[in-house]
Amino acid sequence: MYPEIRMRRLRSSNKIRELVRETSISTSDLIYPIFVDESISVPQNIASMPGMQRIPLEGVVDDAKESVDLGISAVMIFGIPSKKDESGSSAWGEDDVVQSAVREIKGDLGKDILVITDVCLCEYTSHGHCGVVDYDSESVLNDPTLPLLGKVAMSHAKAGADVIAPSGMMDGMVGTIRSSLDIGGFENVPIMSYAAKYASSFYGPFRDAADSSYSFGDRSAYQMDPGNSNEALREVGLDILEGADMVMVKPALPYLDILYRIKNEFKLPTAAYNVSGEYSMLKAAASLGWLDERKVMYESLLSIKRAGADMILTYFAKDFAKMLK
Repeated sequence: MYPEIRMRRLRSSNKIRELVRETSISTSDLIYPIFVDESISVPQNIASMPGMQRIPLEGVVDDAKESVDLGISAVMIFGIPSKKDESGSSAWGEDDVVQSAVREIKGDLGKDILVITDVCLCEYTSHGHCGVVDYDSESVLNDPTLPLLGKVAMSHAKAGADVIAPSGMMDGMVGTIRSSLDIGGFENVPIMSYAAKYASSFYGPFRDAADSSYSFGDRSAYQMDPGNSNEALREVGLDILEGADMVMVKPALPYLDILYRIKNEFKLPTAAYNVSGEYSMLKAAASLGWLDERKVMYESLLSIKRAGADMILTYFAKDFAKMLK
C-alpha cells in the first residue's frame, strides 16, 4: 500500500527503466522488404510510401548490403515483372525477377543475409488476383492455383532462397509447397506462412509499390474477415499441420489481439507484418509535424514485439536501425 509501495521508484532514471524493461527490440528482430522491378534501371521512389523505392536488379545487392551493414540480417523479396499474363507465368521462371534477385544477393552476401521470398501470384497476373481466375463467376479457383504456387516455391528454393513465405491464402498452399520442396530435395528450407492474413484496407500503398491492384472485385473471398479471431486460430493450426515452420499475422497494428492469441496458443515462431498503410500513415502525420516520427516508429514496433512477434516485417527497418546507431 502507498506510501510503502511506490511504483515510480523503478521509473526514476533512464538506467533503472532500461534495467527493468520487460520488452525490447533490436535490428535482429526486423525483416526489411525489397521491391525489385525488372523494368527499371535506376531506383524509383514510391510516392505513397515515403522513403521506400522500387529497386532495379542491378541495385538489389547494394540495397541488401546496406541492410546488413545496419545490422538487419533478413530481407523479404517482392518481384515486379516486366510481363504479366492470366496465370502469372513470370513468377516461376529460372531467370525471372525474384529468382535473379535471390541469386545476386546470395552470390554476393552468402550467409551474411537471410533471404525470404514472397510466394504469391498477384504481382504477376494481369488481373491482379492471387491465383487462377474464373472470369464467368469472377472468382479465384483454389485447387488449380496450388500447383502453380508449388512451382514458384521450387524456383525460389533453386535460386537460393533461405525461407519460402506463401501469402496467397489458398487452402492447402502450405501442404502443396512443403511436398514440392521435399520432393525437389529442399526439405531443409523452412516455410513462413502468411497464415492469418486479413482482407485489410491497410494494404493500399503496397499495391502501388508492387503494381498488384486487382481488375475486379476484391480479395475478401480468400483473405480473412477483419471481424474474425477464432478463425485465425483455425487457419494457423491448419498451416502448422501442413508443415509451416513459422506463421505470420498481417497486418500488425490493427490485429495485435490476434498476434497475442496465436503466439500464446501455438508457441511457434511468429512474425507480424507492419504493413504499408501502417507505415505511410505515420510517415504522413510526421511530415505534417503532428507526430514525432522516431518516437511513434519505436512505440509501434515495440507494441508489435510486446504482443508476441518474434520477428517484424517492416518498412521502418532501416530507419529504426539508423536511429539505434
